Amino acid sequence: MALHFAPEEFAARRDRLMLCMAENKLDALLLFSQESMYWLTGYDTFGFCFFQCLVVKQDGSMVLMTRSADLRQARHTSTIEHIVQWTDRENANPAVDLRNLLNDMDLLGARIGVEYQTHGLTAANGRKLDEQLNSFAKVIDASGMVDRLRLLKSPAEADYARKAAALSDAIYDAALEQVRSNANEANILAAMMEANFLGDGDFPANEYIIGSGPDALLCRYKSGRRQMYKNDQLTLEWSGVYRHYHAPMMRTVLTGKATKRHEELYQAAHEALMAVEAALTPASTFGDVFEAHAKALEAHSLTRHRLNACGYSVGARFTPSWMDPQMFYAGNAERIEPDMTLFAHMIIMDSETNTAMTLGQTYLTTNGPAESLSKSSLDLVII
Repeated sequence: MALHFAPEEFAARRDRLMLCMAENKLDALLLFSQESMYWLTGYDTFGFCFFQCLVVKQDGSMVLMTRSADLRQARHTSTIEHIVQWTDRENANPAVDLRNLLNDMDLLGARIGVEYQTHGLTAANGRKLDEQLNSFAKVIDASGMVDRLRLLKSPAEADYARKAAALSDAIYDAALEQVRSNANEANILAAMMEANFLGDGDFPANEYIIGSGPDALLCRYKSGRRQMYKNDQLTLEWSGVYRHYHAPMMRTVLTGKATKRHEELYQAAHEALMAVEAALTPASTFGDVFEAHAKALEAHSLTRHRLNACGYSVGARFTPSWMDPQMFYAGNAERIEPDMTLFAHMIIMDSETNTAMTLGQTYLTTNGPAESLSKSSLDLVII
């Protein structure tokens, strides 16, 4: 089998989940999140765009229900021993097949948790699921249960995060080699992707952000490549990806000459990132981290130019996003604990002067100060 972790690692994760299920008095848990399945068993697929479910019972036994296209995928990449298939056919309703499976597993009338908050369970499939389960069992919304367990990384996971961060550094170096006046964004993006894959990286869970000129103020990928000018700005957000583990970085790079506004925004972004870095300790909450960012930018009168979040947890993620649910925003009471991998991004977009500035990297939290996983300089780059 193509497993990326030792059997003991998966056993420890299963035991943590069993304890959590016992605390919540769950007889079974229906996992629809691909991240949950990968974390618990190693199952590696993009087949979650169709209906599939990993049923986990309180005794630790598991059964995967999926399509025929993923049967061999599950056998080859996971620790799952029992796999059943639902059949593609006209008017198929896999929720009925799942209810029948649960009945065969003696779960009629049981207390069953469901992962609703995931891209792996569409609203339409969720409605079909509820129609089948409402009279079959006591259904509990267990969204976030496995996400919370995934938040704390094992030593093996931290090692993968470090490898992802090393790839991120290599990607940045590759991008800078291509940035120049009259450079085409296509060449820059191609060099970035090449560096990731040549370093034994995986596809990222979402597209890299790349935009120059006016597009440098965007926080999302958009199609279409642009040619850069002599005095230009380029915003990049990317991540090296190792065994699906991400370690994002973010930078705004300039060509030609920096404007005074660019210099002002860079100074503010750097101060904000340092304030956030100082707050990434067990003495803080995720909300405290956001406040450190907000106060630093407020001191530069940049409140209207910042975002309402400044980072999030990262780890093993699948499309459409490398973001984990836990984010740095106002009032988030989630505590910073050791062994988290957290991406902090300072994003300042001044639409009044059409000026962009970003700065971001991934950290590993400890019992004391957080450790930057990136070795790249935080200096403003002007080429």
